[in-house]
This record gives sequence, C-alpha cells and structure tokens, in this order.
Amino acid sequence: MDMTFSPEDIAFRDEVREFLATKLPDRLRDGARRTPGVFVEPDIGMEWHRILNDKGWVAPHWPKEDGGTGWTPTQKFLFEKECALAGAPSLAILGLRLVGPVICAFGTPEQKARFLPKILSGEDYWCQGYSEPGSGSDLASLKTSARLEDGEYTVNGSKIWTTHAHHADWIFALVRTDTTVKKQAGITFLLLEMDQPGIEVTPIHSMSGDHEVNAVFFSDAKTSVENRIGEEGQGWAIAKFLLENERGGSCYAPRLLQSIDKLEAIAREQPSGVNGAMLHDARFRDRLARARLEAEALEFTELRILAELAKGRSPGPQTSLVKLLGSNIGQEIDTLRLELLGPDALQLPLERPLYGNEAPEPVGSEMAQTAMGRYLNNRAATIFGGSDEVQKNIIAKTVLGL
Repeated sequence: MDMTFSPEDIAFRDEVREFLATKLPDRLRDGARRTPGVFVEPDIGMEWHRILNDKGWVAPHWPKEDGGTGWTPTQKFLFEKECALAGAPSLAILGLRLVGPVICAFGTPEQKARFLPKILSGEDYWCQGYSEPGSGSDLASLKTSARLEDGEYTVNGSKIWTTHAHHADWIFALVRTDTTVKKQAGITFLLLEMDQPGIEVTPIHSMSGDHEVNAVFFSDAKTSVENRIGEEGQGWAIAKFLLENERGGSCYAPRLLQSIDKLEAIAREQPSGVNGAMLHDARFRDRLARARLEAEALEFTELRILAELAKGRSPGPQTSLVKLLGSNIGQEIDTLRLELLGPDALQLPLERPLYGNEAPEPVGSEMAQTAMGRYLNNRAATIFGGSDEVQKNIIAKTVLGL
C-alpha cells in the first residue's frame, strides 16, 4: 500500500488547515474541549455545522449530486484528521452520517428534495430509533409495530438510548410491519416527526449526570407512507448499510492520538509523588506507550480501509474491527487520564455546560474537571453502535471464517 500523499492531497490538507485556523472560533474549540459527553450540545455542534455548510464542506460522505463535496476518500480522511487535530467539535452524526446517506442511497427524488437540504442547513435535527428494551444487540428482535392504513402508518412501541431525542425534530426508526415472516424480513424503515401527540420523550441521565440519551414512547404515532424509505420489509438491509457508516465512517485514530499527546505533555510536569514526574513512572509510561502503539496501528488499519475505498471497494467487515479497537483504546486513555490527574480527577460537577460564562470553576485544571465525566460516559463506547461481542462475532464470521 502506497502511504505517500500526492501533491494534490498535500495542497488540500493545507487548505483545510488554513480554513480551520481562520474560521473555527476559539469558543467552539473551548466548548468541545470542556464537554465530557459523547456528543457536544447543539449550541456548539450546530454552529460549527453551519460554518461548514456555508463553505460547502458539511457532508463529505454524501454523493456530490446530493450536496456532498465530491472529495476522494483520501481527502475525507485528511479533513477529519485536521479537524481532530484542530480541536473542532464533532458534528451530530444522526442526520449527516446516518439518515442522510440512507436517503441519498434509498430515497426517492421527492424524499431527497424534501429532507436533504434541511439536513445540510441544520434546520432539521435528527435522532435514531433503533434499540428497544430487550432488543439492543439482537436488533432484529425489535417489537415496535407499524400498521399501514389509508396511506398512513400508525406506530406503537418504544425505543431506548435515543441520543438527543429531546432536541430532535425527526426520528428515523426501524419498525415491525410483518410478524409472519423471518424476523429480519418484517422490518421497515420509517421517518416520523417528533412534535406530535403520539410521541413522548423521557430523559435518561448517565452516571456522570449528563442528559444525552432518552426513552421514546410511541402511542398511535402517525407518519405518511411517503415517509417510508425503501419498500416494506427492506428495513434490515437499510439498517446494515447505516450501521456500516456508523461503525467505520469516521477516523478514530487521530482523535485518540491527540488525546495521548495531551496526556504525555501533562505527564512531563505532573508529580508522581514518588520519583519526579508521572512520565518517569515506568508503569504509567509503558501503558501510555502501548496505547500510542495501538492507536498508530489502528490508524494504519484505517488507511488500509481508505485504500480499499479509493479503489471503489466496500470497507465491509473491517469497519467492525475499527469500531472494536477504537472503543477499547479510548477507554484505556480515559483510565490513564484518571490515573495521571489523581485526586483532582474525582470531581464530578453536575452543572452543564462546563463552558461559557456560567461554568463552574475547575479544581486543578479543566482537564481534571471533565476527566471523570469522560470516563463514565465512555464506558458505553463498547456497547453503543454494536457491542464488543457483536463486533467480535462479525469479525470471526466474515473475516476469519470461523
């Protein structure tokens, strides 16, 4: 595999760096840095979303004809890497990276014209209705039902762990439309407006005190047949397409390596209490080095996927490998951060947000203020988007042939 970037790619990287240096406000960097949750709040994320949309760079993973950038896979990787290195907020993936590509791939021309422009502009904010109580890793066992009558679906059931449902205008949901066939064959992909009497959102607070996820209850909720993506019974195929984007659509390694760089810089100064700075502690130094090597190896895996994409091939089950490794390396970094910061990392302020004029004062440092929240929130990384066990089963079956 040729690891050398072309002169055109280097020029593109420099253009991205210049844009980030001039157009990414410090307040957004600060907000992203001080957010302990998995997702930044809409006031931070959507401001950056609109800046990118004004530039025409908000949807690099969409086809150009649907509003995408037309970038090569290499350019997409370089863009995400430079955003990570610059400390840019992560964009809300529910619209841009999940339902947007689904509509591009499976939607009718009318559905594209209706939904895609409002995703690009940020006018519509989306959430995902996949997991249910008892149907998480075994998603095909979902029970939320939809009955079609006179051109309208009536939806009953519930979804859980629904990220940012309390902010969302729309939800894309997997529902069961046929109970007489194999469970995967009876699932349909629907879009529903959130602001209607038949939908209730109940908050779920994480161990850190953050409110990112929710339970969503459907009681005779309504949506038009025109809001069905694909045909009845095609939902499972669409879901697999979407999950491939969720698990492998982003580059994990640059953000992981950036976090390791920050830990190493602090470890040069942080007292160990025994023998100088923490970086002189052999055990801590070895664990930090191992995390760096694993993150660098992950980056090579991501570049191999990039090479496959550049040849027009699907990334396939390798996305499960990226998800598995990225989640576990991230959790190890969280643990190292707590160990590095010591007692200061025990603080867990419940005020939100932790940025802005009314944010509480940190004890020790702003990194220490968010360290425990990051650790607690990121324990879910090996569950959401497909648990470690699911990823290992996919790898064993499709990669190793076991």
